[in-house]
Amino acid sequence: MTGGGFATSANGVEFEAKITPIVIISCIMAATGGLMFGYDVGVSGGVTSMPDFLEKFFPVVYRKVQAGTEKDSNYCKYDNQGLQLFTSSLYLAGLTATFFASYTTRTRGRRLTMLIAGVFFIIGVALNAGAQDLAMLIAGRILLGCGVGFANQAVPLFLSEIAPTRIRGGLNILFQLNITIGILFANLVNYGTAKIKGGWGWRLSLGLAGIPALLLTVGALLVTETPNSLVERGRLDEGKAVLRRIRGTDNVEPEFADLLEASRLAKEVKHPFRNLLQRKNRPQLVIAVALQIFQQCTGINAIMFYAPVLFNTVGFGNDASLYSAVVTGAVNVLSTVVSIYSVDKVGRRFLLLEAGVQMFFSQVVIAIILGIKVTDHSTNLSKSFAILVVVMICTYVAAFAWSWGPLGWLIPSETFPLETRSAGQSVTVCVNLLFTFIIAQAFLSMLCHFKFGIFIFFSAWVLVMSFFVMFLLPETKNVPIEEMTERVWKKHWFWARFMDDHNDQVFVNGKKSNGKSNGFDPSTRL
Repeated sequence: MTGGGFATSANGVEFEAKITPIVIISCIMAATGGLMFGYDVGVSGGVTSMPDFLEKFFPVVYRKVQAGTEKDSNYCKYDNQGLQLFTSSLYLAGLTATFFASYTTRTRGRRLTMLIAGVFFIIGVALNAGAQDLAMLIAGRILLGCGVGFANQAVPLFLSEIAPTRIRGGLNILFQLNITIGILFANLVNYGTAKIKGGWGWRLSLGLAGIPALLLTVGALLVTETPNSLVERGRLDEGKAVLRRIRGTDNVEPEFADLLEASRLAKEVKHPFRNLLQRKNRPQLVIAVALQIFQQCTGINAIMFYAPVLFNTVGFGNDASLYSAVVTGAVNVLSTVVSIYSVDKVGRRFLLLEAGVQMFFSQVVIAIILGIKVTDHSTNLSKSFAILVVVMICTYVAAFAWSWGPLGWLIPSETFPLETRSAGQSVTVCVNLLFTFIIAQAFLSMLCHFKFGIFIFFSAWVLVMSFFVMFLLPETKNVPIEEMTERVWKKHWFWARFMDDHNDQVFVNGKKSNGKSNGFDPSTRL
């Protein structure tokens, strides 16, 4: 999700490093941070389709689902702003928390920020599992959202700084992979807890989120701070000692010198957000923002949040809908693995364009089936058509999982130059969480009003984003970050016009500069 580490030199030289115990613990950190986020995404959809949960917190929705009166459309059973707020409040809280997390990550360190995330998660899980009313439930979700904001800011940055260069990319995609594993785990838990008699199965579903939350908290206590953070805060001797420990060698002088220089140059730029708006940074900013909007407008989070509700809506029984959600979760995990192995072989553009065709086709087929077979007041979905709907949703999920899922984060992380990378990452996270909130809050109402047309709506977005990729997204496969300007932006038919540097001004120490201060030329890519 971020490319904030400085473990390579300006010349792209790889420094001496071994895979040490601290790196192994970092892998576990990636897993638990991703699992926590993924579990939160997956668990809410299953819980909101459980009758006992609906009866306690959303009795209006419960009566609609149970009664099935003629005036209640099949597509509108779950249309309730409170129910949508239960899901989406997490992302609005995460969006707000990101701003505070950015400050604590920079001034107090990555480790403390991850610890704060873990504490937020644990308290939020406790409130959700023991919720007695809707206010307590929403408060728990908000605290989980704060945990998401802090974890998503700190964990990927921690990983990129602690890992040896040769496995940094793998660790960052591992974070995405574990988000999908968390979703699958949540679907499996929901499938089991839905069968529990006595009305407390939903509490177990929400409470089991405490496992990855506890692991993240313990992990944050065990690991050391990154050398980058220590140097950034002036603790140079400690930073060098930590660098020796995590690299497993005494030969760390070249990397430490590079780290000092990168930190110095980054500090000179006092207003990275203002610099982000400079003309030469516009291509990276536009692409980063567009990718986050497009990622949510594929409809993937709507599918993942509400898969059991969606399958119930189109006529599946409660058990069958949860089982189908498990299947889509498994497809999501396996397809993310495909991305890990193919992204550096076939390239980013190919995966995005192929996925666009696959997603558009599957969504149109689903819309046609639902339009013919599922009316407002009757469900005439035979077993064969029901299976076809699941297959098409799996086809759609697979395409997303090897394209827009990981690449929506990867591409921004490798295109921003050093002087605007942290600001660019903050904008990327904020835009993503904002549109996640909007889609989560609006989806059930859109399903009620658009009916089967909801899939036409999302397929139209897929068409738009595929044209965007075709004409405006350059290929960044195997291009070093420091050479991105010369090899990518200056050679692109459209973005090259923004690479005219002579009018650029950079804000250094609060003043406008022509881009050079103390020998620092921001057009140089480190």
